[in-house]
Amino acid sequence: MQCGFGIFKRSSTKSEGIPTYITIGCSRFGKSTISSQNVLNPHPITKTQCKARLLAKRLEDNRWVVTSFSDEHNHVLSPEKSRNYRCNRNLTAIAKRKLELNNAAGIRMNKNFNVLMVEAGGQENLPFLEKDYRNYIEKVRRLRLGAGDASSLQNYFKKVQSIDCNFFYTIDYDEENQIKDLFWADARCRATYENFGDVITFDTTYLANKYDMSFARFVGVNHHGHSILLGCGLISSEDTENFIWLFDTWLTYMNNKPPNAIITDQDRAMQNAI
Repeated sequence: MQCGFGIFKRSSTKSEGIPTYITIGCSRFGKSTISSQNVLNPHPITKTQCKARLLAKRLEDNRWVVTSFSDEHNHVLSPEKSRNYRCNRNLTAIAKRKLELNNAAGIRMNKNFNVLMVEAGGQENLPFLEKDYRNYIEKVRRLRLGAGDASSLQNYFKKVQSIDCNFFYTIDYDEENQIKDLFWADARCRATYENFGDVITFDTTYLANKYDMSFARFVGVNHHGHSILLGCGLISSEDTENFIWLFDTWLTYMNNKPPNAIITDQDRAMQNAI
């Protein structure tokens, strides 16, 4: 960890499940495939075909012997960044418990993380990154509607849509086919946005219910200075991925006409999505 590089582990086993060979190599082994189309902000290249690695095999008497070793890296080592490597990050059981308790109390994700950061004396003293925390909380707060709840919700939306053909709703499902996020808006939302959509506000309010959802709303101001609702959503966690889904869905309903400005709070995930 102090040398400044991450590692990966691979092993092969016999039919009995006993490992016979193991490889521990630099995480920069292999060749990067560039998939990002964003030329202004491309993904950093993390693979350099580094050959630094250790190979070992198990003997018949269950002792291990090193068969090959190389400590020659073809990239700069960064000891000060060692904590950022995935192999060195660990969300401890104590940290998970604190995060869950704060989450249950309705503390927002960025403030929840800041609590642990202050207790540790700075982010550099935490054994995990903010994205590790957000990924964990997303699993904790993922919406898991029961069969009856999900059916009732969809039936209600279908009923409203049968009355108002311009009523729009969409549901985002996770990999387990469970409802993760929701968005809905009616004809008035689109009509008022056409006239008063230059500047909007966006915020979320944590709902202390059995689903642990955040209620999101898009709001504008009309010519009388009154607030007007431009769309609503329920999201399972306040992270960048969910906000991007919500913004894209809302923008699609608004004929892909973005506002000139969005006023929101200082939540980093919101800012990244916008």
